[in-house]
Amino acid sequence: MPPDPTVPDPRIHATLARLAGLEARARGFDFLPRQPVGSALSGRRASRLRGRGLEFEELRAYLPGDDVRAIDWKVTARAGSPHVRVTRVERDRPALILVDQRQSMFFGTVLNMKSVTAAEIAALAAWRILGQGDRVGGMVLSDTGAAAIPARRARSAATRLLDLVADRSLALSAEAPVVPDAAARLNETLRRAAGIVTHDWLLLVVSDFDGADDDTLRILTGIARGNDIILALVHDPSAHETPTTGRMVVGDGTLQVELDFAAPRVRQNLAAVGGDRLKRLLAWQEHLDAAILPISAGEPTIPQILHLFGAPPRRR
Repeated sequence: MPPDPTVPDPRIHATLARLAGLEARARGFDFLPRQPVGSALSGRRASRLRGRGLEFEELRAYLPGDDVRAIDWKVTARAGSPHVRVTRVERDRPALILVDQRQSMFFGTVLNMKSVTAAEIAALAAWRILGQGDRVGGMVLSDTGAAAIPARRARSAATRLLDLVADRSLALSAEAPVVPDAAARLNETLRRAAGIVTHDWLLLVVSDFDGADDDTLRILTGIARGNDIILALVHDPSAHETPTTGRMVVGDGTLQVELDFAAPRVRQNLAAVGGDRLKRLLAWQEHLDAAILPISAGEPTIPQILHLFGAPPRRR
């Protein structure tokens, strides 16, 4: 039976139904400070961000002035001297998810468009953060600007965000007109985000980081001084695994060109465009206190997320 032309291809455009359906799959990972050993977030500095309740911090020798109610009697008996259990008050942790749906994201050579993979990452994160009991909001970046959804501890906030993501995804097209300075929208939106995530927020940026430059690093460094940052770097396999045969027609809304993968220069240029960006952003980890998660649009999103967050492999 031929596909229904009125139903969007889920590999090309994200839909609200698909993103809402990911709520049941948002399991096996979280954004809390404590991470499994294999998590890409493990081993970073002690997070300033906490959830709610009491978080165990350390056991140490009793000091004059300590609350005697904090004495751990089992440890005291074993050590032969008073020891106290130190806890830290956890706080509410709001999260802002910045999702890139610019025309540069409308590209894919294997499985998904980068825009679809970014939408799926945002949906999984929004549902998981809400499931942890934290507030979630977001910004959706397009070629013409960014729209924001205030952070709320409510399903309606996640639904509004994902509805906006789906709307911007469905607007992407190979025939879309070229928008001047679309690459500069990334820094503009990050500056807006900096005014929202004032302190003790989680900022998750999901993008291919087209247009990222030294200003991008400076803005993110400023945000990181009082918040936690995770950069989900969405890339296509062509950035490092360019095919050696076949052809592809690409366009920018005004011009179209057919790429012949058998031509060495074509493969070199494609690899340079994506590969150099990957290398530059991964090198930021040495200067930016953030976790950078490379996620391929050429593979299913959920297994990659679980792997990056240290979830054990599922048995068949």
